[in-house]
Amino acid sequence: MRPLPVKRLSAALGKLLKSGFPASAANLVHPMKVLLVEDDPAMRSTLERALGRRGMLIDSCGDGGRAIAAWRAAAPDVVVLDLTLPGLDGLEVLAQARRDGMQTPVLILTARGTVGDRVIGLNSGADDYLPKPFELDELVARLQALGRRRAEPRAEEAHKPLRLGALRMERDSGAVYFRDEVLELTPRETALLQALMGRPGHAVSKEQLFELVFPGEADVQYEAVEVVVYRLRKKLAHTGITLMTLRGLGYLLKAA
Repeated sequence: MRPLPVKRLSAALGKLLKSGFPASAANLVHPMKVLLVEDDPAMRSTLERALGRRGMLIDSCGDGGRAIAAWRAAAPDVVVLDLTLPGLDGLEVLAQARRDGMQTPVLILTARGTVGDRVIGLNSGADDYLPKPFELDELVARLQALGRRRAEPRAEEAHKPLRLGALRMERDSGAVYFRDEVLELTPRETALLQALMGRPGHAVSKEQLFELVFPGEADVQYEAVEVVVYRLRKKLAHTGITLMTLRGLGYLLKAA
């Protein structure tokens, strides 16, 4: 089948939704989370439904200026990023995300189909590039490939130290170093730091941190996380690493 023109793509996907196609959600233990950054409302809505029917969990954003905040909030497995966006161009969004340490695989989806545009996108930190018009099956296959790549890291990666700026944490021992000097942390501060360093540039909710810092301690209140955050923030003050509070989202680490 020949790829459909962009103007007809939404209509064609709508027909697929009405006629039905196999949904894979029942076969997925952990459904893939996808952030769709697309400024065309019709295209965005149609892809949300189509990918949702394929068993994926979809968050969406139509504005480049809000894409980074949506990225942090959604904590997706894969990002589908259009290039022509209001607010910030897609390449600017991608560059800012990579600068902030956000390593989520990115598939660029755009009508800019020249070789030069593809090279620029890939050199800016994208993992794949699919020009419009496209086939839905190809988009799904590429997203699944990127999702598998993220979900199945190489065994040696699991033992590599976590790094952010001049901060380093050894995964096996839990030891934390700032410029090769040991940073003295309590076990709870270490658990909190590891949770945040494991998701650089992403907000981690207070509830998630509570489960990691106070596992199985039912008599402890959620507010206890704030105490650990306060103490860790003071110990990181001289490292150039900022422990940020994002109201309604949680906490994240950012290198200066």
